[in-house]
Amino acid sequence: MMKKLFTLCIFLMISQVWAQKIEVSGQITDESGQPLPGAAVQLKTTTKGVTANFDGKYTIQAQLGEILIFSYVGFATQEVVVTQKVLNVTLQQGKELEEVMIVAYGNAKNSTKVSSSVATVTAESIEQVPVNSLDQVLSGAASGVTLNGYNGQGQTITIRGRSSVSGNMGYHNPQYQATNESYKEINENTFKRAALTPLSTFSIDVDKASYSNVRRMINNGMEVPADAVKIEEMINYFDYQYDQPKDRHPLAIHTEVGVTPWNKDTKLVKIALQGKEIPLEKIPPSNFTFLIDVSGSMSSQNKLPLLKAAFKLMVEKMRNEDKVAIVVYAGAAGMVLEPTSGDNKEKILKALNNLQAGGSTAGGAGIELAYKIASENFIKDGNNRVILATDGDFNVGRTSRSDMETLIENKRESGVYLSVLGFGMGNYKDDRLELLADKGNGNHAYIDTMQEAYKIFGKEFGGTLYTIAKDVKLQLEFNPNTVQAYRLIGYENRLLNDEDFKDDTKDAGELGAGHTVTALYEIIPVGVDSKYLKDVDDLKYTNTGTPKIHSSNELLTVKIRYKKPNKNKSIELKEIVESKVSKTNSDDFNFTAAVALFGMQLRNSQFHNNSKLEDVVALAESGRGEDANGYRAEFIRLVKSTSTK
Repeated sequence: MMKKLFTLCIFLMISQVWAQKIEVSGQITDESGQPLPGAAVQLKTTTKGVTANFDGKYTIQAQLGEILIFSYVGFATQEVVVTQKVLNVTLQQGKELEEVMIVAYGNAKNSTKVSSSVATVTAESIEQVPVNSLDQVLSGAASGVTLNGYNGQGQTITIRGRSSVSGNMGYHNPQYQATNESYKEINENTFKRAALTPLSTFSIDVDKASYSNVRRMINNGMEVPADAVKIEEMINYFDYQYDQPKDRHPLAIHTEVGVTPWNKDTKLVKIALQGKEIPLEKIPPSNFTFLIDVSGSMSSQNKLPLLKAAFKLMVEKMRNEDKVAIVVYAGAAGMVLEPTSGDNKEKILKALNNLQAGGSTAGGAGIELAYKIASENFIKDGNNRVILATDGDFNVGRTSRSDMETLIENKRESGVYLSVLGFGMGNYKDDRLELLADKGNGNHAYIDTMQEAYKIFGKEFGGTLYTIAKDVKLQLEFNPNTVQAYRLIGYENRLLNDEDFKDDTKDAGELGAGHTVTALYEIIPVGVDSKYLKDVDDLKYTNTGTPKIHSSNELLTVKIRYKKPNKNKSIELKEIVESKVSKTNSDDFNFTAAVALFGMQLRNSQFHNNSKLEDVVALAESGRGEDANGYRAEFIRLVKSTSTK
């Protein structure tokens, strides 16, 4: 009897120890030892989980003996039993994923192969689920499959996915492949003859939404619409090592010339601006108004729940001298938090936690109220900004592009800036949100994961939310004696008339603290035959014949105009770029070229010159550089997982 009692006590003691909760931490890397930022860590059989930070590090509460599931897009999922407090995990590139097709209510099945690796789900486990419950299916074990079906209203639904994240970790979950998303049409820039059109004028763009949106589509196995690919936003998503301004101006010009990696007969010119970095403690007091869409379309996990988590990162960055109000809109608009100081974070976070989605979307009314509150609490010489967070699905009130444009143009005269954050998929209105940000003297970003939220609100808080130069315009004058033709890569939606450059009434882009702006021009030198140039007749009154090569080594002159945030008169800077090609291209030159080439391939551009994805990877790897935060490594993985068929 005593022996049995002793055995039972030992068993109970071991069970008690085994059931103890501990804090498990570690790092998630790929096979080369590079961190996997944003990798998912989930407790098996639960919906509890966390994502890794930019160093691939994670911390999670678990019991000894529980199983952790480690997953990352494009990598094989790995299960690990918790036996100790430190668990470092190496994930391997995935191979294949079964694709399941469900027609109507799932009675017909078909399967093909997709390049990726995700959690397994059987057709039987989802066969009986009504199509109007697909969101529930995808939030659980079925995330990571491809579903095709009908929504009961005569429309076909295609859902593609490649993420193994499930349950409340569903920020990576696949959604309806398109469908009701909208993008402004892009007509790709072509080559212009320098003798006929020596000036090229455009507004800067610090928006980064296109890259994270394209990344979301690729990671979810979706086809990328050509108009969703804005090459300038993809390039400007990344950080570059440009020198800080050294004079009184808040920005500095940097240029570099090299041979075009995808065309040995042309030159590639990089024009870059570096905004002055300003420490957070030196940024003037901020008056923020959060304008949050809580309509029914925001109910998905990757919309309002992700939005709330993202805004909490920003609240943690707020100082005592900063204040924030929260306005929500659905069928109507209302204030749920009066202007509150940053030293009362508990009150702000409570207001965020209480937000719930439901109703239609009165976007115009919400904007009106948000600007009214921001204006009433205006801080002179401070940082006054409305931050709109939505999927862009305005369907009540002022909804047309022209109405919204007029509304925002009128509101920006108040001195209040507008930042626009896009969330979700399926009905994401990129074109509308881009318009609002452009007309509101602000920027536009797309948040698809907590990793992206941390990038915007954690690492780039100052640049995202504090403007150091407004109405920034660039104008390049090409020397027809050395340049036969040129084309601007990207910026199609930012082009200006040449006479707009000196017109201070013409709106242009804003530059935030520490922000960089990069533009690429592909140049056909004088004397080079090119398939991209067609013959034109000589003009009677203008000399348009092939210029003779003069001794001048000037390639172009770049001019910049900007205004100080509280001024209305512009200041001009100028720099001459010589035609000398660098013997060794910088890492930043190679990497920007790689991103541009990838964008051209996604758009099926006529100018990528039959290049392959392997060319993009090789170019990006040659320009990877230090890459402390792993963004460039992530880009390389993204390209490797892409199919441009």
